[in-house]
Amino acid sequence: MAVPSANLTPLSSSTVKPTVIFTTPPNYTTRLHSLLTLKGHTPLWCPTITTHPTPQSLSSHLSPHSLSLLSAITFPSRASITSFSLAALSFPKPLLPSHGPTFILAALGKDSELINTLFISQICSNSQRIKVLVPPTATPNSLALSLGEGYGRKVLCPVPKAVGLDEPPVVPDFLKDLESGGWVPIRVDAYETRWLGPMCAERVVRKGEENEGEVDAVVFTSSGEVEGFLKSLKEFGWDWRMVRKRWPQLVVASHGPVTAAGAERLGVDVDVVSSNFGSFQGVVDALDMRLRALGQ
Repeated sequence: MAVPSANLTPLSSSTVKPTVIFTTPPNYTTRLHSLLTLKGHTPLWCPTITTHPTPQSLSSHLSPHSLSLLSAITFPSRASITSFSLAALSFPKPLLPSHGPTFILAALGKDSELINTLFISQICSNSQRIKVLVPPTATPNSLALSLGEGYGRKVLCPVPKAVGLDEPPVVPDFLKDLESGGWVPIRVDAYETRWLGPMCAERVVRKGEENEGEVDAVVFTSSGEVEGFLKSLKEFGWDWRMVRKRWPQLVVASHGPVTAAGAERLGVDVDVVSSNFGSFQGVVDALDMRLRALGQ
């Protein structure tokens, strides 16, 4: 059940700091580590996946002719925006002429901060031609709905390619939602989400086997992280039931309902789902509230 967020002060220095595992890829580490630390927790980074931009896959779609066939670009993550920016470096700016039909750029939550004035100017010198959409709910489904009726127009979709992991339903579901809205999605695998390998959960397993103290919570921000974590546990002869048995009071927090659904699909029960998932602040606030309620 989702726990509402709240602005709470950090735990006092006299309180034992809860240990919180988080499994984000390196590009998100600093943000989440900082937020957990500010709440008075002890973050334990255990990355299970990494992301690698593949801007070359976008290049054929950024020529003036190719862009003229599009009406929108949807960015489902920061990594997709980064990959687009890298691909655009090889082309003269701006990418679009100053006059023409409205061109839509859509992004989720805090990711939209990357679509700033400089970013827009690289695409078109006439900012009035560009419409930036940020849906109130930061989910791929809301992103698709925010575009409105497509009437057969084409939308570029820079999405991740799973390497060493199963593709989560969120990607094909997102493309289906666009099609249902009358859009013609052009899928491009703009970056790779890679499993970090069989040793990525070693710190957690070692902590459990050597009785190195309690783990109070774990934060997952994508279903890929969950899958990568479970795959590594299996390599050590562990599974999720063993994690729960070793730390029975463990609180599992999910960054939004999409991640929670993915975790549950993989057999990981979720205790806290952030209701504000436009940024990591929501899941950190929700987790902090739960830990305080439990006296941890």
